[in-house]
Amino acid sequence: MKYIFTLTLSLFLAVSTGFAQGKAIMHKVVASETVIQIAKKYQVTPYDIYQLNPDAQHGIQPNMVLLIPNKTGNKPTVKAATEKPVAKTAVTATAAPSKMVLKTTSHEVLPKETMYGICKMYNLSAEELIAANPFLATDGVQIGQVLLVPAKNSGKAPVKTTAAIAPVKPVFHEVLPKETKYSIAKQYGISIAELETKNPEIIPNLTIGYNLLIKGSRPKEVVAAPTYGVKTENTALSSWNTPKPMAEFTTYEVKPQETMYSLSKKFNITQEELIVLNPDLQNGVNIGMSLKVPANSIATFQSKKEFGSLTKIIAEGRRKRLVLLLPFNIPHVENDFNNSTTARLKKDKFLNMTMDFYAGALVAIDSAKVLGLPIDIEIYDSEENKNGSDVPKIIAEHNLQTANAIIGPFYQSNAEIAAQLLATTNTPVISPLSKDVGNPMRNLYQTIPSPDTVKNTMFDYMRAQGGNIMAVVDKKKTSIIEYLKSNQKSVPFVAFTDRGSVSVESFKSLLVKGRMNYVVMETGNTWMIKTTISMMLNVMKDYQVQLVILEPNDTLNFEEIKIDNLVKLKLMYPSVTRENISPEGMVFDRNFKNTNNIFPGVYATRGFDVTFDTMMRLVQDVKFEQTVNAVATKQVDNKFEYYRKADGGYTNKGVFILYYDTDLMIKEAN
Repeated sequence: MKYIFTLTLSLFLAVSTGFAQGKAIMHKVVASETVIQIAKKYQVTPYDIYQLNPDAQHGIQPNMVLLIPNKTGNKPTVKAATEKPVAKTAVTATAAPSKMVLKTTSHEVLPKETMYGICKMYNLSAEELIAANPFLATDGVQIGQVLLVPAKNSGKAPVKTTAAIAPVKPVFHEVLPKETKYSIAKQYGISIAELETKNPEIIPNLTIGYNLLIKGSRPKEVVAAPTYGVKTENTALSSWNTPKPMAEFTTYEVKPQETMYSLSKKFNITQEELIVLNPDLQNGVNIGMSLKVPANSIATFQSKKEFGSLTKIIAEGRRKRLVLLLPFNIPHVENDFNNSTTARLKKDKFLNMTMDFYAGALVAIDSAKVLGLPIDIEIYDSEENKNGSDVPKIIAEHNLQTANAIIGPFYQSNAEIAAQLLATTNTPVISPLSKDVGNPMRNLYQTIPSPDTVKNTMFDYMRAQGGNIMAVVDKKKTSIIEYLKSNQKSVPFVAFTDRGSVSVESFKSLLVKGRMNYVVMETGNTWMIKTTISMMLNVMKDYQVQLVILEPNDTLNFEEIKIDNLVKLKLMYPSVTRENISPEGMVFDRNFKNTNNIFPGVYATRGFDVTFDTMMRLVQDVKFEQTVNAVATKQVDNKFEYYRKADGGYTNKGVFILYYDTDLMIKEAN
């Protein structure tokens, strides 16, 4: 039995890998290792690894064993057996598959030649060229290299078949959490357009649990409607062992001010993957470069929205229904015999937050009445906590499926339950306070930008200004260090001395003349802050410098940190809210104080902004989702710049970039 298994494995490698050596190396994955790192280690391409290990396209885990093609020979030959077989087709060949090889030729790389140009010259894909020259995956194309170029078949009679091709058996894929149209299309080697053509129901959005048709035709007995988490029990349609070819690609020309970071974000791939596809990028990004990128990623990339106002009112008589689900938790308050309502309000922060949000929402509702907006408002106690809520009961009893929008609940898990229960009618559920990323749901709208979105916006701004960025980060700030290493890999860290202080030499070596030098400082250590500020002030005669923080830092408010120095360095930071001193902002403050005898806090202003923005979107002459796709808005202190997430639902990327100006005012950077 052992001999049979060995023989079978050897035949599999001889036919499937297509390499002259005919053997494979077994590699055990270690923690934090990636497919790209493994490919570089063995001088193969990720495509080679996926060919032998299709399941690796879903991700690799520690201790997982991968088959790695052995490419240690100088001139590997590609066997014809690597051609993809046609299912259920008998083929007549003039020679045994193990002896059929493709001819090769050589090409010396000339100045200014690129991978893309050479592939186009010989009508090859990048994968085919790298397969013949593994060093290209790590070294890229260099002047004077002699490349082995696989010759395409030409002038030969087509292979004859002795039997008709049988109908293609349908292949289905059940959508899992966090999967996207792009990732699924890439897994099966098809375009997003092809995926949507076969499954028109997913054009608006991809739903977890939906059974996607990948190949063939959908049987009549298979229900095409979304199942919303209900798994389809149909082992006959399972595609776990279906070969998974690589994704399709297209070309993209680099635009001015685009960087490696912005390109990787635009095409939803890592910078390492972008370099593997385009080795020339190792020498930097240049305007006009032709890049190989995943197909359809250009079309699906969403450009930044323009901010505008929502003023157009719907036709008279078409009233809208807006429901607010707020966690007053009245039964708990009434049954608290140990504390009076006043005493509970003094120490219950969650209830205080709810009441502030409610007070702001009421001002928005009064404003809607003054404007004559045709909206009917209903407010219910969601009776919620982080472990559950009364939301399902409220939705059922009050037929909230007919509502035009729902604001709340507050907890992310409860908002997701509401969105799931209202998914069939696509009723918008606006999550007003949660910072969580959330599960993908078509009708869920996150109004608070995620922490990473806030930081990313800051770096996008600095790069858009053509700035040179460096980071001074305390070793205790592990979350910031991890964020920078994962999301901002091109940003260098200023080194520390043996005594643990910031190195002046390292700091100066990273400065660039003629550009704004953004110094991202993250520390709660007063001495480190003073040292960093002092270094920046000392170089201001010769360099442009600006101080940046990514998160609120209370240490900057200490008396030891002079506000004058922060103003000189124009301290800049990203923020979800702003201090609105415009006439419109002052009107809201005055109206709120007249009603509540106190100026509004953060949650009161948010209650107004979320409610008023939602109402204005509801009264347009198009659907709520269309207004979200078309217009970004600014209310009193909050932005609403919604974008559809790749895996479903909407996220708000409305972040302010604020800075200390010389007149001691905090202003918004343009």
